Amino acid sequence: MHERRRFLKIVAAATAASAVARSGTAADAPRKRGLGFSLYGMRSLKVVDAIETCARIGYDCYELPVMREWPADSAELARDAQQNIRAASAEHGLRLSALMENLPCLGDEAQTRANLERLKLACALAHRLAPDKPPPGTPAVPLIETILGGKPGEFDAVRAKLIDRLGEWTEVLAAHKVPVAIKAHDSNAVQRPEQLLTLLDAVDSPWLHAAYDYSHFELQDLPLAATMETLLPRSTFIHVKDTQHAQGKRAFLLPGEGTTDYDDYFRLLAASKYDGDVVVEVSGQVFGQPGYDPVSAAEKCYSKLAPAMERAGIERH
Repeated sequence: MHERRRFLKIVAAATAASAVARSGTAADAPRKRGLGFSLYGMRSLKVVDAIETCARIGYDCYELPVMREWPADSAELARDAQQNIRAASAEHGLRLSALMENLPCLGDEAQTRANLERLKLACALAHRLAPDKPPPGTPAVPLIETILGGKPGEFDAVRAKLIDRLGEWTEVLAAHKVPVAIKAHDSNAVQRPEQLLTLLDAVDSPWLHAAYDYSHFELQDLPLAATMETLLPRSTFIHVKDTQHAQGKRAFLLPGEGTTDYDDYFRLLAASKYDGDVVVEVSGQVFGQPGYDPVSAAEKCYSKLAPAMERAGIERH
């Protein structure tokens, strides 16, 4: 509770100062954030069917996995399939918020070159899938979201290497004008908010941002308010899922099935300056289970999160 009160005092002061500076301008309008679903949890569906399903449920946006051997693999997705995705997004009014890639940074030189090529492909695809007229207040192109790989506990040993590799990424990103949001991951070298900020500060590029996913911090017993306070100011994307963290079990779950208090989560988010999307990520630990149904999972997540966002006073777009 002390962490939460401290966080709210800080954001309240910052918000008040910002409101004075913006007084009488269009910025006084309430910020809107989209609620989305990552198609990482709908691999068994055709992409256009997954888009239609998310729109029918009520989501505002979606994330598209473009990793190798996925339905929208950036190296394999034909131009007519790209056009179909754009058309389905427009028809159903569903924004493409992000492209999901998997670019582990700590491999050998061949892996580094392969990562750069994958990054170029994702950047090009982001532009081709972007709408002709983005909705007001939304980015012109979707961002790319990734983790960095490595092993827990080795951050200090690999920090310099990560900084070098990310420096190479920024040349690609600047040339294509597409940002990347990096997620700290409980099972990677970059596990904690301050470690991610260390990399962002060292590389110091406007094309590198943070992606916030509290589930990875909850598994490390880090408090919600403190991690939001640290990372949200640098975040342009949010993943949300739940955790099981009891009696020695550590696993990811669908939102509402674990220990995350989403009323508290969205109250804190509403008090922050974060104005990006909140996108459900279904873990492979969940969709890999026998009998997993992607449609019912998406419906269940929406029924839990949409009311909590509304109770927190968060407007969606």
